[in-house]
Amino acid sequence: MTDLCRCPWVDPSKPDYLAYHDQEWGVPVHDDRLQFEFLLLEGAQAGLSWYTVLRKRQNYREAFDGFDAEKIARYDQAKIEALLQNPGIIRNRAKIQAAVLNARGYLAIREQFGSFDAYLWGFVDGRPIVNELRTLADYAATSRQSDLMSRDLKQRGFKFVGSTIVYAHMQAVGMVNDHTLGCFRRREIIDGYGEAAGG
Repeated sequence: MTDLCRCPWVDPSKPDYLAYHDQEWGVPVHDDRLQFEFLLLEGAQAGLSWYTVLRKRQNYREAFDGFDAEKIARYDQAKIEALLQNPGIIRNRAKIQAAVLNARGYLAIREQFGSFDAYLWGFVDGRPIVNELRTLADYAATSRQSDLMSRDLKQRGFKFVGSTIVYAHMQAVGMVNDHTLGCFRRREIIDGYGEAAGG
């Protein structure tokens, strides 16, 4: 698999990075819990590399109750202090507190829209945006849709949801297909071989 043409941001020397690119990145997600997981992890990534967070993903799953938003929304100060002592996650108070606030916001959105997934996909009219990228320089950091989503999430009380973080989330969950033209995954996902996670 290492001789396949992939997106230019992938480090082929890191097997877990290859697996993430080849199996998850850009595959349309239609599962509330997984959407929330990615949003929480993207917020944790702010100011760091995605690979740093990717290596801690399993630790996050264990520390944050499998990304169960109903449980996270009830975290109290004692739980936050305990998480700050957990060496397996990024021990940043603001990011941990944001996870709790965002879990509450997630539950409110789910109540209003029926699902968190339906709310998010509404920003792209329910269909992935497919871009035509050739090199690393072609990648955008934000889009009109991520600007709108970021603004709306912030109005709903979410933290660590700037437009750049939101755009990275959109790429990860397949709301945007930003696999480059030469990448083997681009056409597979367009053709539906990368089946929607949770769909």
